[in-house]
Amino acid sequence: MPGYTTRELTVQLGGHGYRIRALSDKQQFSDPTLAAERAGISSSLWSLFGQVWPAGRVLAEAMCTFDVAGKRILELGCGLGLSSLVLQRRGADVVASDHHPLAQSFLVHNAALNDLPAVAYHDLPWAVPDAQLGRFDVIIGSDVLYERGHADQLAAMVLRHAQPDVEVLITDPGRGNSNSFTRALSAQGYHVTEHRSSFEEGDTAPFRGRLLSYSRSTASPGPLENRP
Repeated sequence: MPGYTTRELTVQLGGHGYRIRALSDKQQFSDPTLAAERAGISSSLWSLFGQVWPAGRVLAEAMCTFDVAGKRILELGCGLGLSSLVLQRRGADVVASDHHPLAQSFLVHNAALNDLPAVAYHDLPWAVPDAQLGRFDVIIGSDVLYERGHADQLAAMVLRHAQPDVEVLITDPGRGNSNSFTRALSAQGYHVTEHRSSFEEGDTAPFRGRLLSYSRSTASPGPLENRP
């Protein structure tokens, strides 16, 4: 026995039903080799990678219609890899990344559940520069700004791994840390648009959840913010 329990969900996205193995609940924890401890993942945070979160669904739904042609795409904090699975089904050049010791094995399992080839995976701690990863045309993430310090870490990550012409898409349930991230990317020359939307059934306007889309083009440099 692995020391934790799982369940299988079916998530409907873009006309497809994705079978997803997830942790049974947020009380699961197992770290017999102390790999999570070495990665700085506490027992209270350990299970979060293994859930299907509303922000993850919103990002995955956006990936169902996103223009992927000729683009190298990086998913940050992929967790169960829902968006990367959507992109893999569409034939995109995608790399999923996380730093949880079980993220890769769950991603492999979920790709197989959906009869998809294994998704390329990269172990990526946000605070540590990685010279091997390279640069991307698109960088995506769902609910990756859940702690105050993550805005600076992710802005530095984007600086290291973004192509000069690049799009960054982040789904944020409204935790209050996105403004710092937006200011940091604006200083890097990005234009930002913000679309507020319902993340969960029963949400009413004005919505806290938002899809943040940042773009930078060498054809029209210069920071600009556009918030409804």
